[in-house]
Amino acid sequence: MNEEIPLPITSPTQSHHPFSSLEHIPDQQSMSITDLTVKIPSSSRSTSIPSESKRKRSRWSTAEFKFYYVILCLALPIMIWIPITLSSPSHPNYPQYQFKLSRGWLFGRDLDNSDSQYRSFRNNIPILTAVAALFLSLKYCWSRLCNVSQVPTDNLHLLPLNAVLSTLFLLGLHGSSILKLVAVISVNYVVAKTCKSSRLGPALTWAFNIGILFLNDRYNGYQFGEIFPSLEFLDQERYEGFYPRWHINFNITMLRLVSFSMDYYWACKNPVSVETGSSLDERQRQTTNHPVEMYSYVNYFAYALYSPLYIAGPLMTFNDFMWQFRRPLTITKSSVLGYFVRFICCLLTMEAILHFMYVVAIKDTRAWAGDTPAQIGMIGFWNLIIVWLKLLLPWRFFRLWALSDGIDPPENMIRCMANNYSTFGFWRSWHRSYNLWIIRYIYIPLGGMKNVFVNSVLVFTFVALWHDLTFKLLAWGWLVSLFILPEMLARYFLPASRYSSTSWYRHVCAFGGVLNVLLMMTANLVGFVIGIDGLQFFLNELIETFAGLRYLVAVLFCLFVGVQLMFEYREEEMRKGIYRRC
Repeated sequence: MNEEIPLPITSPTQSHHPFSSLEHIPDQQSMSITDLTVKIPSSSRSTSIPSESKRKRSRWSTAEFKFYYVILCLALPIMIWIPITLSSPSHPNYPQYQFKLSRGWLFGRDLDNSDSQYRSFRNNIPILTAVAALFLSLKYCWSRLCNVSQVPTDNLHLLPLNAVLSTLFLLGLHGSSILKLVAVISVNYVVAKTCKSSRLGPALTWAFNIGILFLNDRYNGYQFGEIFPSLEFLDQERYEGFYPRWHINFNITMLRLVSFSMDYYWACKNPVSVETGSSLDERQRQTTNHPVEMYSYVNYFAYALYSPLYIAGPLMTFNDFMWQFRRPLTITKSSVLGYFVRFICCLLTMEAILHFMYVVAIKDTRAWAGDTPAQIGMIGFWNLIIVWLKLLLPWRFFRLWALSDGIDPPENMIRCMANNYSTFGFWRSWHRSYNLWIIRYIYIPLGGMKNVFVNSVLVFTFVALWHDLTFKLLAWGWLVSLFILPEMLARYFLPASRYSSTSWYRHVCAFGGVLNVLLMMTANLVGFVIGIDGLQFFLNELIETFAGLRYLVAVLFCLFVGVQLMFEYREEEMRKGIYRRC
């Protein structure tokens, strides 16, 4: 089973196609630019660094790439300088969005903390850190009190403790609403157990969970007084908890409920025996079933409400979660420390952007009257960078918490947002754990590659509605589905197996990469930034004015240079034995 994204999979003969690669991370012997690549478990068909005869000659020192470096050195400062100047108090539009700024801490600058989603995470980092420290401390004390062996064969004894700690965590987070959450997950458990061998099981599981998503949105998480008038007192503020809107977090919990139900269904249909002591990699942990007795309510409860991953993920399948308790992984302190340093660097990067680029406030107030197409373009671009960072930071924080607890969930965002030229590769690297979930529970059951385009439309429709029941997100899902067509056609008519040895092929692929970048930016601007109306305004400014056309030509040229550098970066990875499909 392919573990990546519900999109076309290339054959081994296409492994050096600029739109394709496999994925393997061997030990690095020397420092190089590829050390910036986020390390993830291997899913490569190859386990060795390619021989000298199979490696493509490096282009880093050629005249062509030296020219690209000049363009890069000219373009990057301009891309940074434009949003900084737009964020200056002396700018004419500054008074329109000044009220959205708050007091900052960096060089006396104000802070654009106006994005509500990121603000809820940023402002609560101290309390989340304290909760994580308490969680880890209690588990450490429990292990000491129970006199657990220094080298335990498994960690199954920790699952009941996890269930208790999760209950305490959710009591503080959701207060009395934990009763609603536990009721929902309990009904899902009953459905899974009742229909364990029936074909109705998967259908009822999906119908129940999708129905709960719609009902949660319709009734805003429900009120106790509307269900049982005698329980109306539980709706009072003092019983609500720190974050009473439990139904907002249920979207990601719902994915875990489906994972348990489907994994249990497949375990009942296809019992699998695994040799004692045999090791399992990431893919095998997801797909290898457990004995039926492992699908108990306590294990299910501990998985569905696992505190480090409850709020935002990353996602883990039930099978993977249980295998990591049955056969604990070796996670070194140095690797956790390195991950912590990476998180801090990302956090400081976000802080610097929010202190010097007020593009979110500009976007929210549409304070771009009189701005040039280049300025409007950079407002959109840096908003996308902030979207990427505001999702990356919570995922890295909660994954760091899980790693500290001895659990290794899949890594999300394994490429920088500005290091993507392939529509397929972008979705493989963006929300990787969600992508793995979709592959296992939606794409393959629907038939996988037998009907790529139709299945992709269904997948992205589900993804859009799962994110938010709005037309804007639905339009985003359909746009993404539509925008995969050019790359599908390019792969069909210009296969690497036939043309990769020609001198022009790389440049044609680069033009295709430019088109992909523009389409991906368009879709994400619609879905997550300015919506359809805002995009229409930007396109009008871009196409109907001479300044807009001139800017468009410059963008196309710079993107071409950027895509060529991305191609070579992946070639450098392959020279080091790193093979990825994104």
